[in-house]
Amino acid sequence: MIKEKIFEIIKDSRPMTKEQLVKKFGIKNKEKADFNKLLKELIKDGLLYFDGRKYIVIDGKKYKRGIVQGNEKGFGFLLQEDEDIFIPKDNMNSALNGDEVVVEMLDYRNGDSAEAKIIGIVKRANEKVVGTFQDKRSFGFVVADDNKFAYDIFISKKDMLGARDGQKVLVQIEKWPQRGKKPEGKIIEVFGYGHEKGVDILSIAASLELPMKFNKKTLDLAKKIPIAVKEKDLKGREDFRELLTFTIDGRDSKDFDDAVSIETLENGNLRLGVHIADVGHYVRENDEIDKEAYNRGNSVYLIDEVIPMLPEELSNGICSLNEGVDRLVLSVLMEVDEKGKVVDSKITEGVIRSGRRLIYDDVSDFLEDGRVDKSLEGLESELKSMDKLARILRKKRMESGSIDFDFPEAQIIVDENGRPTEIKREERRIANKLIEEFMLLCNETVAEQYFWMEVPFLYRIHEEPDEEKIVSLNAVLRHLGYKLNTQNLDSKSVQELIEEVKEKEEGVFVSTLVLRSLKKARYSEINDIHFGLAAKYYSHFTAPIRRYSDLVIHRVIKSIIHNKLSESKMDYLESILPEVAKHVSDTERRAQEAERMVESVKMAEYMEDKIGEEYSAFISSITSFGIFAQLENTIEGLISYQSMSDYFEFNEDDYSAVGRDSKKVYRIGDKLKIKVVNTNVTRGTIDFEIVGD
Repeated sequence: MIKEKIFEIIKDSRPMTKEQLVKKFGIKNKEKADFNKLLKELIKDGLLYFDGRKYIVIDGKKYKRGIVQGNEKGFGFLLQEDEDIFIPKDNMNSALNGDEVVVEMLDYRNGDSAEAKIIGIVKRANEKVVGTFQDKRSFGFVVADDNKFAYDIFISKKDMLGARDGQKVLVQIEKWPQRGKKPEGKIIEVFGYGHEKGVDILSIAASLELPMKFNKKTLDLAKKIPIAVKEKDLKGREDFRELLTFTIDGRDSKDFDDAVSIETLENGNLRLGVHIADVGHYVRENDEIDKEAYNRGNSVYLIDEVIPMLPEELSNGICSLNEGVDRLVLSVLMEVDEKGKVVDSKITEGVIRSGRRLIYDDVSDFLEDGRVDKSLEGLESELKSMDKLARILRKKRMESGSIDFDFPEAQIIVDENGRPTEIKREERRIANKLIEEFMLLCNETVAEQYFWMEVPFLYRIHEEPDEEKIVSLNAVLRHLGYKLNTQNLDSKSVQELIEEVKEKEEGVFVSTLVLRSLKKARYSEINDIHFGLAAKYYSHFTAPIRRYSDLVIHRVIKSIIHNKLSESKMDYLESILPEVAKHVSDTERRAQEAERMVESVKMAEYMEDKIGEEYSAFISSITSFGIFAQLENTIEGLISYQSMSDYFEFNEDDYSAVGRDSKKVYRIGDKLKIKVVNTNVTRGTIDFEIVGD
């Protein structure tokens, strides 16, 4: 292509003006418009940067582009895959945490540490900032919650919006910082005081630009959606209302995406039915509800608060597979043999009437201990068949090399004011695993069928890890007595390592390191393996109420069922799916970050009134700035080296902390007695001190 050729010619050139470039390439007057267009494309592709006067080639050597990570002390780092590059405070050029920037590399200094200076800001990340308002009477400041944000934001009296000292607010930046001058902004929302109900979650949602409210057009359209299935909606659908179907979910669940059924066939095989809410019947492509759902990408679950993808009329109403009412579904019927192989399958539009709303704990009590809750009466045979099938499926999956990262997760229980009253380890019990196996099988079956149909589709992929990442991982594992193959690494090897360390003191640490070394699962319009599940084909089909990715492929499937997947429709899907895949991958990461932040804040809130109390803990991680220790209930705190009696140094070869004078060594998994010394609810951090081994 022409623009690649242009880049090849200029990639080693010094910065040039447009006139110099025109002269270099001998561009005639009639060719200038096309040449300007090519330059703009090179800028868009991140290969060129225009500083207002000259075009600078982003060669990855002298000039680099990336996201800057700020620091409260004013310096920063340019985040790169191979190394993070230090940017001194005087060279930050008013860039803030998260901004996309272009840097010029400076000469190497301080040994092997590379330094850079920011020469341009491509895109600002922080147009809105959440923080605490400080009232100075005639003016004010907002102190950002994010400790990587290096400035307090100046607020003039006319822009305070009635905020009071100490309240959490959202501020719009009006003027960016300049040398010697703070950024200026205006308050656009006042959340309230930090201890008031919901303020913590509102603040986190705003900081990540999570939309908390639906717009009026979306709500108006949602109100027009019928509250019950209409007779005309049943035309052409398979009627499963006489089939025994039921849902199994958490006790507090309100939206039910999936129901299951099971039948024993004459040949001894089992026919598993996974019936998924037909959201696509009610949410039309490009209507107001669809646009809002796309923007959100997924529902976000924040302890006692849900930010739904769809309005309540759909998520808890007509699309939710509630007990005893007719609901439209996309059903996947899979005939599974005694070895767990799907020997036949069918995907069809249907209608069900869920016979029961079962709860995970009740089903687990029955399958684990034989206790029969009233809600389960009459379903004992079906549940035993499902348990048998789930065990077969899990065995087959593990034999294939599927990796089960069974990290201890926190269950945070809050009161009516949102304050945490109890935090304990959450159990993944047998019923949870049963439904998980059925959804995995369904997602895999759907992906494989539509892959071979060669239609545009959205896959859930997890690519093989980079060899360099595994080499770096092995450098740490070696000191702990473990190793992974760096070449031709398969998921079976990873699975065996995770199983080996599961019950050991360093188990959580090793599993965390391994997980960080693997690539992140994402959505893609091109099929690839799912390394973690050891699956050749995988999709997300089973949760269209809370994941937009699932709704996308439901529409593809429905258009095939109705013979409406025309050539023009195929072309349209192929043009939009790459952007859809990227967008829903991004919104998923945003949701995960919000969930992590809320969990950290709730843990800090829980430990607020426990300062001075002592607990047993184990060392979960060791870093250059301190030791992390975890309590039995999964709460983690930092023991900074500054709080320790000796001067401790981090040994990155074997992830230990070594005392300079005492020669005391702390390692991953060591048991400690700790005291809680501080919490920061705004930032979700907890500080411990060691009081004994």
